[in-house]
Amino acid sequence: MRAFHGQMSDNQPIRRTHAEKQKQLRDLRETLATMKSHTAPTLRESVQKRIRQLEAELAAAPALKESNAGPRNPRPTGGTPRRPRSI
Repeated sequence: MRAFHGQMSDNQPIRRTHAEKQKQLRDLRETLATMKSHTAPTLRESVQKRIRQLEAELAAAPALKESNAGPRNPRPTGGTPRRPRSI
Protein backbone atom coordinates (compact mmCIF):
# COMPACT_ATOMS: atom_id res chain seq x y z
CA MET A 1 0.00 0.00 0.00
CA ARG A 2 1.42 3.37 -0.98
CA ALA A 3 1.41 6.47 1.15
CA PHE A 4 -0.44 9.53 -0.09
CA HIS A 5 1.22 12.93 -0.19
CA GLY A 6 1.48 14.54 3.25
CA GLN A 7 1.05 11.31 5.18
CA MET A 8 3.26 10.99 8.25
CA SER A 9 5.14 8.06 6.67
CA ASP A 10 6.57 10.34 3.97
CA ASN A 11 9.83 10.51 5.93
CA GLN A 12 9.42 14.22 6.59
CA PRO A 13 10.51 15.89 9.82
CA ILE A 14 7.76 16.56 12.32
CA ARG A 15 7.29 20.30 12.76
CA ARG A 16 6.99 21.37 16.38
CA THR A 17 6.11 24.71 17.93
CA HIS A 18 8.39 26.49 20.37
CA ALA A 19 6.31 25.28 23.33
CA GLU A 20 6.37 21.68 22.10
CA LYS A 21 10.16 21.83 21.75
CA GLN A 22 10.48 23.17 25.30
CA LYS A 23 8.29 20.35 26.60
CA GLN A 24 10.31 17.76 24.70
CA LEU A 25 13.53 19.24 26.10
CA ARG A 26 12.17 18.99 29.66
CA ASP A 27 11.10 15.39 29.06
CA LEU A 28 14.48 14.41 27.62
CA ARG A 29 16.36 16.01 30.52
CA GLU A 30 14.14 14.14 32.95
CA THR A 31 14.71 10.90 31.04
CA LEU A 32 18.48 11.43 31.11
CA ALA A 33 18.39 12.13 34.85
CA THR A 34 16.41 8.97 35.61
CA MET A 35 18.59 6.65 33.50
CA LYS A 36 20.24 3.90 35.47
CA SER A 37 24.01 3.49 35.61
CA HIS A 38 23.86 0.33 33.49
CA THR A 39 21.97 2.02 30.62
CA ALA A 40 23.63 1.50 27.25
CA PRO A 41 26.13 4.27 26.51
CA THR A 42 24.80 4.67 22.96
CA LEU A 43 21.30 5.34 24.28
CA ARG A 44 22.63 7.90 26.76
CA GLU A 45 24.65 9.59 23.99
CA SER A 46 21.68 9.74 21.63
CA VAL A 47 19.52 11.42 24.29
CA GLN A 48 22.32 13.90 25.05
CA LYS A 49 22.72 14.63 21.34
CA ARG A 50 18.99 15.35 20.95
CA ILE A 51 19.11 17.63 24.02
CA ARG A 52 21.96 19.61 22.44
CA GLN A 53 20.03 19.86 19.15
CA LEU A 54 16.90 21.13 20.89
CA GLU A 55 18.88 23.65 22.93
CA ALA A 56 20.47 24.97 19.72
CA GLU A 57 17.08 25.22 17.99
CA LEU A 58 15.53 27.04 20.94
CA ALA A 59 18.50 29.42 21.18
CA ALA A 60 18.26 30.19 17.46
CA ALA A 61 14.49 30.70 17.52
CA PRO A 62 14.48 34.24 19.05
CA ALA A 63 17.11 35.36 16.55
CA LEU A 64 14.95 34.10 13.69
CA LYS A 65 11.89 35.90 15.02
CA GLU A 66 13.80 39.19 15.29
CA SER A 67 15.15 38.96 11.75
CA ASN A 68 11.66 38.29 10.37
CA ALA A 69 10.09 41.15 12.35
CA GLY A 70 10.86 43.75 9.67
CA PRO A 71 8.17 45.36 7.49
CA ARG A 72 6.48 42.87 5.23
CA ASN A 73 5.32 45.32 2.57
CA PRO A 74 7.80 48.20 2.38
CA ARG A 75 6.35 51.17 0.51
CA PRO A 76 7.81 54.57 -0.04
CA THR A 77 6.12 56.97 2.37
CA GLY A 78 7.29 60.26 0.93
CA GLY A 79 8.61 61.73 -2.27
CA THR A 80 7.07 61.54 -5.69
CA PRO A 81 3.69 59.77 -5.94
CA ARG A 82 3.42 56.84 -8.28
CA ARG A 83 2.18 57.50 -11.79
CA PRO A 84 -1.11 55.96 -12.83
CA ARG A 85 -0.96 53.24 -15.44
CA SER A 86 -1.59 54.26 -19.02
CA ILE A 87 -4.30 52.36 -20.82
